[in-house]
Amino acid sequence: MVAIRLLNPMHTLTSVLRRSVSVLRLQTFDTSTPEGRSKERYRRAALSALTQGASKGVAILTMLVSVPLTLNYLGPERYGMWMTMSSVILMLGFADLGLGLGLMNSVSAAHGRDDRQAAVNFVSSGFFMLSAVAVLILVAFTIAYHFIPWPKVFNVESQIASREAGAAMAVFMVCFAVNLPLGVAQQVQLGYQEGFLNSLWESSGRVLGLLGLLLVIYFQGGLVWLVLAVAGAPALAWLLNVILLFGFRRPWLRPRWNLATFPCARKLFRVGIMFFLLQVGVSLAFTSDNLVAAQVLGPEAVAHYSVASRMFSVALVMATLLSWPLWPAYGEAMARGDILWVKRTLSRSLLITFVITVIPSIILVILGPRIIRFWVGPGIDPSFLLLLGLGIWTTLSAVGGALAMFFNGANLLHFQLVCVFFMTIGALGAKIWLAQAIGLPGIVWGTIIAFVIFSVLPCTIYTLRLFAKWQ
Repeated sequence: MVAIRLLNPMHTLTSVLRRSVSVLRLQTFDTSTPEGRSKERYRRAALSALTQGASKGVAILTMLVSVPLTLNYLGPERYGMWMTMSSVILMLGFADLGLGLGLMNSVSAAHGRDDRQAAVNFVSSGFFMLSAVAVLILVAFTIAYHFIPWPKVFNVESQIASREAGAAMAVFMVCFAVNLPLGVAQQVQLGYQEGFLNSLWESSGRVLGLLGLLLVIYFQGGLVWLVLAVAGAPALAWLLNVILLFGFRRPWLRPRWNLATFPCARKLFRVGIMFFLLQVGVSLAFTSDNLVAAQVLGPEAVAHYSVASRMFSVALVMATLLSWPLWPAYGEAMARGDILWVKRTLSRSLLITFVITVIPSIILVILGPRIIRFWVGPGIDPSFLLLLGLGIWTTLSAVGGALAMFFNGANLLHFQLVCVFFMTIGALGAKIWLAQAIGLPGIVWGTIIAFVIFSVLPCTIYTLRLFAKWQ
């Protein structure tokens, strides 16, 4: 099926674009028929992609406004401390142990079976499990708080920065922990293919955070108040989302202790751990480039590599926006037995992802040196071999991401774990070996080789066999 669709790519791409435009409307389609359900999935995916794009635009605008304001208000030392705290979010990104993604899959499957009772049980179980994780994080932080020399952790010396360090970090951790159980509403909306609502609330949180920042600056508040305003505003937005979702839009889904069940909790934990391990493995395989460059080639090589790779990351934005909303749609369709829709949508998704990433990647490979020279000056001059590798990797990772959305939605996690395990080991080894052999380009080419051998080929073969079995 995939091969047939790829025989005439431009015709298929035009057809996909025309169909996407035709389903863009606010009114829902009649989901009592297979055709109506198909259109409704595409409608929700298209709305989610558009609103997510708008949300990223809001994020960029608020960042452009808030960075100079915060830097000028706090000064370099305290601003650096704030940025260090913000980076903690990346390190704590796996703190929910994958429970949120497991809940999203469970809700989408229950939706596909029209099983309200299962959805209620999973939501209640997930909420109290995430609440328990939040409490554990806060208890551990409270115990460790008085034993940690916070000024040394942030490497600050001024009296005001030293005085604010611990309290600001405490406020930050409380906001983070509160967000964990509130995130249940986000996962529920994703499970019902309402990612566009998440984007609206996310944008609202960013705007509230900017307004809070302006108020703190106006009233000359300290770093603690700034952290509360910027980190607490998204939590406030998600709290309002929770109130509207469970109080008005879907009150029957409201988490209740007596509806949390051990079988649902066990399934969420099992699926969540697999997602957690997948996230860790992918992170080790794909985000270790700068570390390898620094250790093998020196810190100067990191600048050359990171600038070039960031330029190509722009080409991934659109592909991610289009493929991410299909994850819960695949899960709902699989649970409903609509295999034809899954096969047709996957083939179209792979095609359009390839086209929208390969074209800008080719342009960046050819014009990359000029773009980088204009962007950061003559100090960074990447080789053609490095740019070519980054272009190929950008396209491969985008297409691989689109295929991963199908695997995730279909709960094909064990096979992915095996692939990710070998890919992570292979990628780290290949990066180091090729970096020593051919220099900086060897890092990205090592990633490409490992990804093709341990992910692209086995996943393609597995998918084709799965589709053949579904004939």
